[in-house]
Amino acid sequence: MAEEACKLLVIGGGPGGYVCAIRAGQLGIDTIVVDEAELGGACLTVGCIPSKALIHAAEEFHKASVFASGSSVLGIRVSGAEIDLARTVQWKDGIVKRLTGGVAGLLKKASVRTMKGTARFRDGKTVIVRTAEGEKRVRAENVVIATGASPIELDGLAFGGDVISSTEALSLGEVPEQLAIVGAGYIGLEIGTAYAKLGSKVTVVEAADRILPLWDDALTRPVAKRLAALGVDVRLSTKASGRADDGLLIATNEGGSETIPCDKILVTIGRRARTGAIGLDELDLTMSGAFIEVDDKCRTSMRGVFAIGDVTGEPMLAHRAMAQGEMVAEIIGGHKRAWDRLCVPAVCFTDPEIVSVGLSPDDAAAKGVDVTVGTFPFRANGRAMTLERDDGFVRVVARASDNAILGVQAVGPGVSELSAAFAIAIEMGARADDIGAIIHAHPTLSEAFHEASLGVLGHSLHF
Repeated sequence: MAEEACKLLVIGGGPGGYVCAIRAGQLGIDTIVVDEAELGGACLTVGCIPSKALIHAAEEFHKASVFASGSSVLGIRVSGAEIDLARTVQWKDGIVKRLTGGVAGLLKKASVRTMKGTARFRDGKTVIVRTAEGEKRVRAENVVIATGASPIELDGLAFGGDVISSTEALSLGEVPEQLAIVGAGYIGLEIGTAYAKLGSKVTVVEAADRILPLWDDALTRPVAKRLAALGVDVRLSTKASGRADDGLLIATNEGGSETIPCDKILVTIGRRARTGAIGLDELDLTMSGAFIEVDDKCRTSMRGVFAIGDVTGEPMLAHRAMAQGEMVAEIIGGHKRAWDRLCVPAVCFTDPEIVSVGLSPDDAAAKGVDVTVGTFPFRANGRAMTLERDDGFVRVVARASDNAILGVQAVGPGVSELSAAFAIAIEMGARADDIGAIIHAHPTLSEAFHEASLGVLGHSLHF
């Protein structure tokens, strides 16, 4: 068996893994990355990037359809609107190819070696990699587990045929006439909204009593309103019970059953850590449920073994994994680092978009923190009006004793691009009066952050 040695072995080439490897290479650490799929992981190849491409294409098509109907308040008319979804998917795949190639180039630039294959632990310092050329033994001083997560199947709705995960939903050759979605979390609603705009009759089935259960009601109400406007049928407090010959079988509140006609069933009930195939039983790591338990340096219970990203639990976000990967590389490189982040921005790319950074009012109450909340609606923002989308708001949560900003939430058009400003304010210890004293360009959506901060102080100017 061929054998290689390195100071750092990264198992998984997703956002956390490849960033860890690049940073390690920059620090002169001899590094190998192993992944069985394309570099970039699920986020780049079948998740974050492809979904945003589909969302953008769907929005452009929807605009064209509104123009073609003659109902646009802008007075724009076109003769008709059609979409060739196969060509859209081809465009999306081109973006993915460019980005995966870019990751490979960055790894090469950092002198990181790559192996395509499946990795399995022999012990804490030895991993067997099964490649197309045969098995290779890799001995490493340090190992980072960055294997990510995969979609969860539902009993009675195993993936296959017309029952699909988000991976298949982002590569369909044609728009389904009728699409049933199980799960009203961010993945289901992002994809469901896109297909509704492309012309599908979309039905969403959710076991909870509201959409986006992890977000508060104030943030989700504009999304629910928009779903209704797009003709999406949302069935709350409803459980999917299996596949019927002509659609999705659901259990009704009266104890009976009903079939929702559909061509495809998209199951989006969550994601689970991908740890089953890498031989964790050889390591006897401390686990936290299904996830690998780590400390503030992403160290596991075994010396020299680290874990980052989705395998360590929520929040399962690419940017969290990237930050963890960078930190671990620097720790291995001899730097004194620890996870001291005050916030990790979370974005839901529905229509309208939702952003949450730091503590919400409910979070603060649960922690016993006395806060003052300032909210500014986009209906009072000129830029939002010119975008034809003045629903939503920006909300600032500040500690009552000193007005230090503890959290910012927003729902509205393009608010994902404000997430960095929100996070900067929290991480740098800004107070509401600091943001209130900053001149925000006019007319921009960012003025709502300024006004909400003034609202904390009791004197919003435009509302």
